Amino acid sequence: MPGGDAQAMTQSPQQWLEQADYDLATAEVLLREERYFYAVFMCHLALEKALKGLYRARAASPPPRTHNLVFLLNGAGVQADGVTAKFLVLQSEAQIAARYPEDLDTLRERFPRHVVEDIVAKTTEALRWIRRQF
Repeated sequence: MPGGDAQAMTQSPQQWLEQADYDLATAEVLLREERYFYAVFMCHLALEKALKGLYRARAASPPPRTHNLVFLLNGAGVQADGVTAKFLVLQSEAQIAARYPEDLDTLRERFPRHVVEDIVAKTTEALRWIRRQF
């Protein structure tokens, strides 16, 4: 769709949050279906969209085109507690592996069910935290 990407960047904060919720629900489905590293990818996407909504709300301008969660958080002028900040850094790193998998066996070893269950739970908590920053 011509111009669709540029138009998406101007969405309201609420639209970004709705998409984040949808992506988290998708991650939960992927977890149930044992599509583990794609669940991790969807968790990152949910966090990215929520942070873009926060950026939009706080900076009153469209968020930049980036997948870097820490960059978005900093751009919104918000400082996370140590636990949340560390999780966002780990998720930024994990999304690269999930987005561009080179070796499926390695990804399966890196993201077994118990690890992904923890990521989904922490993503849920991080999304709650992001909402409180609006």
